[in-house]
Amino acid sequence: MNLISGIKLYIEKMCTESGPGMKIILLDKETTSIISMAFSQSDMLQREVYLFERLDSGRSNERLKYLKCIVFIRPTKQNIQLLANELRNPKYSAYYIYFSNIIPRTDIKYLAECDESESVREVKELYADYLSVNPNLFSLNIPNCMVNLNWLPDALTRSMQGITAVLLSLKLNPVIRYRAGSQAAQLLAKMIYEQITKDSTLFDFRSNMDGSAPPLLLVLDRRDDPVTPLLHQWTYQAMVHELLQIKNNRVDLSDRANVPKDFKELVLSGDQDDFYGNNMYANYGEIGSTIKALMEEFQRKANDQKKVESIADMKNFIESYPQFKKMSGTVQKHLCVIGELSGLSNKRNLFELSELEQEIACKAEHSAQLQRIKKLIADERVTIDDALKLVALYALRYERHANCDTSSLLQIIKTRGGRPQIVPALIEYAGNHVRQGDLFNMVRITDAVKLTRNLIKGLKGVENVFTQHTPLLKETLEDIFKGRELDPVFPAINSELVPFRRPPQEVVVFIIGGATYEEALAVHQLNNSGYKIILGGTTIHNSQSFINEVLSATNGIQFKHTKSMIKYCSTDNI
Repeated sequence: MNLISGIKLYIEKMCTESGPGMKIILLDKETTSIISMAFSQSDMLQREVYLFERLDSGRSNERLKYLKCIVFIRPTKQNIQLLANELRNPKYSAYYIYFSNIIPRTDIKYLAECDESESVREVKELYADYLSVNPNLFSLNIPNCMVNLNWLPDALTRSMQGITAVLLSLKLNPVIRYRAGSQAAQLLAKMIYEQITKDSTLFDFRSNMDGSAPPLLLVLDRRDDPVTPLLHQWTYQAMVHELLQIKNNRVDLSDRANVPKDFKELVLSGDQDDFYGNNMYANYGEIGSTIKALMEEFQRKANDQKKVESIADMKNFIESYPQFKKMSGTVQKHLCVIGELSGLSNKRNLFELSELEQEIACKAEHSAQLQRIKKLIADERVTIDDALKLVALYALRYERHANCDTSSLLQIIKTRGGRPQIVPALIEYAGNHVRQGDLFNMVRITDAVKLTRNLIKGLKGVENVFTQHTPLLKETLEDIFKGRELDPVFPAINSELVPFRRPPQEVVVFIIGGATYEEALAVHQLNNSGYKIILGGTTIHNSQSFINEVLSATNGIQFKHTKSMIKYCSTDNI
């Protein structure tokens, strides 16, 4: 279950089926991102693809009849129309058309009618309709999927199509479960079920002939766990996304002062960069020592390069030079990124802030935490965004505490010129009245399993104060693989597949409202223990993008659960 390998196989298939010879590839905005996250431009050149063009942007009318054309687009109405126009007036010798998802037959018929010159050689569906971020993580690049706390229609359709493509590319016909009480999750699960039923021949995978349980698709809602996206992260990939932002495997450092010109935009892909691939889940301390070891190895090789005395030395130098050059680029790139992370961590006092964030998320010590928050958010060295995150975590944790003092904290934020309206919006989006999970381990005495789990956790102590928190998703997945009863909390849509008592071997999780790299780390750890899990989300959040999603989702609704904070609410919500 490797998503990057799946996308690569599809792209290989396109390039080989079009045969030898020079080729151009026609893409749309989304398929450009899908291909670029799996293959570099030089990889495509090796497959004789020399030109990349966008179907949806202004192109020249020059006829290039010596080129074959691979078309890889999403089957949207707009793309079908643009492709029809292209086929009526073909510029290339032959067209090999691949759609990234299921295409209606009526559209195929329409395109056939437009192809009067009979230049189309191939039309196929290849289910590469998602962005493969890591081997076990995909995104659909939908930054805001809700308005008035309901689905945006386009986001709902795109999510259904993306998940369907993941299931088809992994050859899974799953039991579909969703988070009870979440209308968004139920609606999406229902749409996926209807799509699978409609195209049942495509999903006819005889996977459980041996009597094993069918795979599971679990549709979750970000509103059950608003804490994970707000916490500062300390593993490499998550930290880069939190402080510098990763978009389609690229990091933009063009606004950073001390970055060399060649490193203003960096590609961070575990598939194309071995150092990053091996260390994306390593914590900040480990990364420092690993980059030091890489640096020492590089210096040793640099010294070896200087000793060119004989013909044999010259030969060795020429043979090893490309690897040496590549290693030089890797060292410089990651030193540049770690330099930025280190500078920001010290400047923003992130060690102290992160320790307090973790304490709020994991321990109920109201009065001590309140005093520490007041002291830190009034400190001018702490940025207003970091201060707001602390107040947001406090408000979520102590929403129903007798001495909850969110209002006085919001007053400090307001005095400092921050945006206090974020906190009431967050409570409306994911407060106690919405959440169904046990987010803060408020365990009832009757729940023996969770009580024991918490007791063991307490006895073990904390290995690292900066990584005490485990996302709710990890506990949910552990319950699934232990074969615990899922039913009232995660009802199944297609219950005829459910009579199996054994736990599923393969699980695909989709989080409406975005996944996080901390959850991807939890999935990676479970996969290393022998499980098979794929995680996806409408997007991959850091704290800022999550706050923007919350504001967008709650924009214009009337706030009913934050009367005590009414003077800090946006005027649209009163």
